[in-house]
Amino acid sequence: MIIKNIEQRIKVNKIVSISTIVFAVLIVIAGFYFSYRMIQDSRKSIYILDNGVPVLAKQTDVLLNRPVEYKAQIDLFHRLFFTLAPDDQYIKENIQKSLYLIDDSGKKEYTNLKEKGFYNQIVASSSMVSIQTDSISLDIEQKKFVFFGKQMISRKSSIITRKLITEGFFEDIIRSPNNPHGVILKNWRILNNEEVSNQSKNSY
Repeated sequence: MIIKNIEQRIKVNKIVSISTIVFAVLIVIAGFYFSYRMIQDSRKSIYILDNGVPVLAKQTDVLLNRPVEYKAQIDLFHRLFFTLAPDDQYIKENIQKSLYLIDDSGKKEYTNLKEKGFYNQIVASSSMVSIQTDSISLDIEQKKFVFFGKQMISRKSSIITRKLITEGFFEDIIRSPNNPHGVILKNWRILNNEEVSNQSKNSY
């Protein structure tokens, strides 16, 4: 009888010990899991600098916002690169800002247009150049984009409208004051820039 009681107590002790170990392991696993989730959530947070102090602006999923930022970067680059006025300094400043958003393919296209005398013609003819974004197609897997828009050249006597289709790739980089979206455009090229209309201005 005594032996039987001892055996029962040993069984109970084993059960209690095993249960305690399993419970402790579950607590440790749960702790690791919630710690990992907290770290992941913190990485999804967006901060802004207020006099050098990081302040949480909005806790959100950055990955969900990236396609929006990609399109914003592509649109911004094209607006800076193709919005021109008959002012050498204005052209220089806009082009300089746009080149922070793209690799050397942007500089090559700028040099090409400069050698063709495009910017000199803008200044000499007192023309205003602007663009209209129609749509931007993204391929997130290949990190490729296609820009569809129109380029308007307003001269003293006419308004020329050109089709503007370009393509390139994009890559994530560190955000900076000159590149707030943290996106660099790569291997950019103009696919189509043909003239679609040439309307004379009314003169009175």
